[in-house]
Amino acid sequence: MSNTSAPAKAPILPHEDWNNQFETLYHASITWVATHWLQIAIACGIGVGIAALLMWLRACGARLAGRDKHGTGWPVVLGRAIQRTNNYFIVLLTIRLVEGFAGAPHPVSATIHFLFTIVAVFQSAIWAREVILGAIEHRTHSEHYSGEALMSAMGLIRVLVSFALFAIAFIVVLDNLGVNVTGLIAGLGVGGIAIGLAAQGIFADLFAALAIIFDRPFRRGDAISYGQSSGTVEEIGLKSTRIRGTNGEERIISNRKLLDQEICNNTRRQFRRTTFTLGIAYDTPAKTLQAFPDMVKEVVESCGLVFVRCGFLRFNASTLDFDIEFDSDTPDFADAFDGRHKVGIALIKMCAEKGISIPFPTHTISNPTAGNHIPPPPPATPAGDSPHA
Repeated sequence: MSNTSAPAKAPILPHEDWNNQFETLYHASITWVATHWLQIAIACGIGVGIAALLMWLRACGARLAGRDKHGTGWPVVLGRAIQRTNNYFIVLLTIRLVEGFAGAPHPVSATIHFLFTIVAVFQSAIWAREVILGAIEHRTHSEHYSGEALMSAMGLIRVLVSFALFAIAFIVVLDNLGVNVTGLIAGLGVGGIAIGLAAQGIFADLFAALAIIFDRPFRRGDAISYGQSSGTVEEIGLKSTRIRGTNGEERIISNRKLLDQEICNNTRRQFRRTTFTLGIAYDTPAKTLQAFPDMVKEVVESCGLVFVRCGFLRFNASTLDFDIEFDSDTPDFADAFDGRHKVGIALIKMCAEKGISIPFPTHTISNPTAGNHIPPPPPATPAGDSPHA
């Protein structure tokens, strides 16, 4: 039974003797040109056409990037990525596509493959960086998310994204060259953990700010409620969000702590519902009680509001309570407040016109001693008169 092990990954270019490799590559190239000159010429013609097509596509990307005057739309993001295509990538991609047709020998083909791998990896990193940064800028460029603090964060985000992508590209290139990158990856991982632990508070708020930008639970100008507080969002920053309270005060809360709470976005309401209870007297006729919801509906609709429901709620100590619900057709709190005032006054008028009593709490005091008569108080004595005259 034979013992077989997986072969070690061989580098694209061997490393025994660079001088011999260059000499071998030189002689192979000379022989190849001398014996395949016609194929090489045809391949060069095809390659020129391919390169021209790729450069035309890059020019289309530049035009696409300039279509949006604001420079933040998704076509602009894609156009900028295409525009950043490097000339070295275009040339080596063209050579890589036609070298098989030209019958290139193994040393030449291996060299082309080696150079194309390096250029393609770094070109992919450039494209990825442009798309990621373009996506973030597309979100942050909105007037509702702009601000000096947040826009200055883009500098830090660019550095982090560029470092991460080009570090990955560098490791991929070294791995393709046959270098053992296990130690390098471990070192970068330990360094990343150390940096993350040292600045975990800053990164937590930074990522929370990015979550606000992408998920958009609220935006600048929205009226929100969170915990026991409420107010209007004035600025979404790198570390904190500034909220103008209902009493005029400015409240500053970190992005991470804000997202950890339940947030009610009042600006995105479709309407505001008002609910209150109206109690009427026990001696109200049953026929009037039956028609009372229709009376309330007529009053609510006459005030320009949307009637929802009205019905008997409970037997209270001195009243028969009815639950009344109606909506304002806008999410504005001032409209709902004014509507509640109008409906309340109109209901009082309606009850007065219909003879419906709205009692208030009363107390009846009786003498617990049966048959006893409490005499009335004596009449007042005029000033100056003696009670014994």
